[in-house]
Amino acid sequence: MAQAPGEIVTALIKANEARDIDALLAVLTEDARYENVPVSELKGHADIKGMLEGFLGSVKKVEWEVLHQVEQGNVVMNERVDRFEMADGKKVSIRVAGVFEIQDGKIAVWRDYFDLAEFTNQM
Repeated sequence: MAQAPGEIVTALIKANEARDIDALLAVLTEDARYENVPVSELKGHADIKGMLEGFLGSVKKVEWEVLHQVEQGNVVMNERVDRFEMADGKKVSIRVAGVFEIQDGKIAVWRDYFDLAEFTNQM
């Protein structure tokens, strides 16, 4: 039985929290688009992997607290608090709204909306 769209997004969150880049890429389509809306859009596994290696390599711990999550058809939206413990021990917390579009059992589009200043002011 195929996973529901919300379960696919939950798998992405668990992979991110485990800092498991291979598991994270496994739930994305090969040509997936990932956009941190205040920053830039990445396309495809190679670009997304490069960003993840850089960012996840700079953190000791990742925790995404999902406050609300809804799905309609192939779209999942969630409201989260993303927490990171950086390599230097600094703790950062940001509020995020995520939008995910599912295609053939994988995430084809992943957009995170957040206030970049909320992140950078904690660094």
